[in-house]
Amino acid sequence: MKKTSIAFVADDTAEANEARAAFQSRYAHAPSSRADVIVAIGGDGFMLETLHRFMNREVPIYGLNRGSVGFLMNEFGDEDLTARVERAETVTLRPLRMTVRTASGRTRRAVAVNEVSLLRETHQAAKIRITVDGVVRIEELVCDGVLVSTPAGSTAYNLSAHGPILPLSAEVLALTPISAFRPRRWRGAILPRRAEVRFGILDGGKRPVSAVADHTEVRDVVSVRVREDDTRRLRLLFDPEHDLEERILSEQFAP
Repeated sequence: MKKTSIAFVADDTAEANEARAAFQSRYAHAPSSRADVIVAIGGDGFMLETLHRFMNREVPIYGLNRGSVGFLMNEFGDEDLTARVERAETVTLRPLRMTVRTASGRTRRAVAVNEVSLLRETHQAAKIRITVDGVVRIEELVCDGVLVSTPAGSTAYNLSAHGPILPLSAEVLALTPISAFRPRRWRGAILPRRAEVRFGILDGGKRPVSAVADHTEVRDVVSVRVREDDTRRLRLLFDPEHDLEERILSEQFAP
């Protein structure tokens, strides 16, 4: 039976790099380009970086928490890592594809694991038109911004903006306003995961808006299209006792 080959990658912190060195001295490891599994050592931000880095390979990624929150990571431990990886359960994530047109006429594309967010660039509120599957749903949203979140990202920025927590199995997206001024009572929407959301920036010269897909920012946007990227599947590995679905469910009952 072929033994699972592991590549270790670590965040740029002393604690994460010390852990990687210890694991590499203890376990056989392979180059990341040929490994069966990537072990990412760090926090949630580093996990996002790792998912983007290996997105085209679709290699399973097993996280070990050496960061602050570690929602997407497994508990750090020095027990038999190979056995943990081999018994880990797989969670498949579907990212979002953002297509942007800027005021200069350029088209930019980026992929988001957590969310695509639109944010005002100046002291003035943004004015944004929202269209879902070709139907204008909000003619003018006056706000600090608005975001589209995946279930995996629903406990991150989306939750901070008072958006809903989405179970992974629900196959929906969250459309959440950020500090909406008008319509004041709109709290967002839950959309089918295959919905296409278009944002049109109103009065962009006076009220410029940037679009951010995870950590990729495009400034001075005119229009933004967001939809699920059905060409990609991201695979995260979790210890059975640290199931991601259960973590997301538990967040709904957090004090």
